[in-house]
Amino acid sequence: MKKKIYLLAIIGIILDQTTKLLITSLLKLNEVVNVINGFFSITYVRNTGAAWGMFSNNTLLLSIISILFLIFFIKYIEELSKVSFFYEIAFGLIVGGIVGNLIDRLFRGYVIDFFRFIILDYNYPIFNIADTLIVIGVIILIINFVRDDLIEKRK
Repeated sequence: MKKKIYLLAIIGIILDQTTKLLITSLLKLNEVVNVINGFFSITYVRNTGAAWGMFSNNTLLLSIISILFLIFFIKYIEELSKVSFFYEIAFGLIVGGIVGNLIDRLFRGYVIDFFRFIILDYNYPIFNIADTLIVIGVIILIINFVRDDLIEKRK
């Protein structure tokens, strides 16, 4: 069970770091490649903060927070005796995403972001694969917590 979580995390890290390597080798900083005009583009930026510009230029603080969350998740995973398939996926995605961005912060001093969406004239924060893994993992985790709570209340 734990092997599946860590394997998924490793796959996520490899995918995240590979896409970041591709972006940095193919694009110049702040270069924009329109994929779907006015909706989706690949835009190479260096992010020293978190989403929506929060904690800009606080790489050390964000690295420490990432390490603390990583320790929490790994400790939690190691204490598990058995979890459902969807919890395995959630934990693997979250750990992979945390490590993917942590690698950037520790070795580059910033996170490489490149997915840019504009929806209904709102320019969403530019993000990367690691961010996507974390968000999807958290959504799966919340759905499982709610589902488990509902099942428990029916008993």
